[in-house]
Amino acid sequence: MSTADNTYQKLFQKMPIPRFTVKPGKEGHFTIQQANELALQYFDIQQNNVNGKEIFDCLGHEQAQHLQQSFEVCIKRKRAVTIQTIPGIAENIRIYGFYITPEIDEKGNIEYLDVIGQMDVADQSILQRERDDALSLLTSIFDVSEVGILVTDHDGNIIRVNESFIRTYGWDRDDLLNQDFSSFITPDERDRLKNSFLEGIKNATRLSGEMRIIRKDSSIASTLFTSGTLELSQNRRFQITTVMDITLRKQMEQSLRIAKDQADSANHSKSLFLANMSHELRTPLNAIIGFSEMMLSETFGALGNEKYKEYLTDVHSSAEHLLEIINEVLDMSKIEAGRIELDESETDVCDMIVSVVRMLDSRAFGKNVTLKVECAKHTPCIFVDHRLFRQILINLLSNAVKFSKPNTTVNTAVNISDENDMIITVEDEGIGISEEKIQQALEPFAQVHDSVGSSEYQGTGLGLPLAKAMIELHGGHLELTSRIGQGTTVLITIPENRILK
Repeated sequence: MSTADNTYQKLFQKMPIPRFTVKPGKEGHFTIQQANELALQYFDIQQNNVNGKEIFDCLGHEQAQHLQQSFEVCIKRKRAVTIQTIPGIAENIRIYGFYITPEIDEKGNIEYLDVIGQMDVADQSILQRERDDALSLLTSIFDVSEVGILVTDHDGNIIRVNESFIRTYGWDRDDLLNQDFSSFITPDERDRLKNSFLEGIKNATRLSGEMRIIRKDSSIASTLFTSGTLELSQNRRFQITTVMDITLRKQMEQSLRIAKDQADSANHSKSLFLANMSHELRTPLNAIIGFSEMMLSETFGALGNEKYKEYLTDVHSSAEHLLEIINEVLDMSKIEAGRIELDESETDVCDMIVSVVRMLDSRAFGKNVTLKVECAKHTPCIFVDHRLFRQILINLLSNAVKFSKPNTTVNTAVNISDENDMIITVEDEGIGISEEKIQQALEPFAQVHDSVGSSEYQGTGLGLPLAKAMIELHGGHLELTSRIGQGTTVLITIPENRILK
């Protein structure tokens, strides 16, 4: 039940006069649809629920017969009739009589009969004052509301409009009254919305949505509207529509969309530029690395002075480091541009970890850092992109070695979680980072300097972000925990669907 229906039921039940509705059937049968508390009390009905029951099953025979005759007169005349008295009723509630009003649909058929008690003159005077007060309250709400309110008839013509609508859209009251409301809607929406409004009042349905209204100065206002149907006596229907101006909000949304499109375009251009520049830089760097390797191996003869060999070693090392940086930038730009594709194959995760540890062993030895691996013999293989997954491990272990203190250990462990995912943990005893800087450490090109001596460690700031992006390409995720001075732990989760049983 909707809020409006619920409110109506509460008002119906708490009315200060007896009221009930009946549905006419065949051969003089009349079924009670609903009855309020005073109606049950007036007719001295002990049943809590009379809905759906025939009047002869709920009332005394004489009372039911009297009502039946009055109902049949009402149906025959198709207009309201009045009952002055009902026989056999105790005067426990002061009722002057009953109005019986037929509710008639558009085809002329009677849907139900509305039976309402008439109070005596004194009670009617009190009720009239209450009605006048309620009408004054509703009129005040209508007039002072900051939201535009329109009342239209069954043809869509405006019969009442509040000050807020006049003030917001610039029209005079005389410009609006008795005019088709749809004529103030932009032409591209006019026919569609007019049909919706007419259907709404015909079927008594609630409408809501957006529409654009033409102001008096010919500018266009974006609005939100809500429309509902008000039913009065004699089958009269009116439509009440509230209109809220959202022009400024729509303009802000448009500005945000444009700004986002521009940012996306700039980001895409940046990624393309980085990809192209990385390619242009890698070609000469590969030549430098290749030629320096040939010279170091003295392929075409001795270099002569040992200093040349020392300098060539530095050239070769620097070129390889620069190529490593360029490859990281290229991978990140491809991921951001959505241009990277996975080349997946069966991979032995333990063998790969051992291979990466061997590659980094000399670097760890130089810092007096021990590399340990815990990987069970029967650890299952995984289905991943071999190159990217190897790069993930290289980035994580390289970071762990780089930020480790001398005479410490870097532990790498592989386990299967309770959810059957594979968890790879890389744990170091390095300088660590503060909790509030963890998110920054996972952003591309961000470098965290909040530990003593942390500024000594140089890099692109791409190691962790690349590892995170690459594992997410596989449907996994990366978690990082750290404490300053105590070390860092990185967990990467490989989903169950990538584990080969």
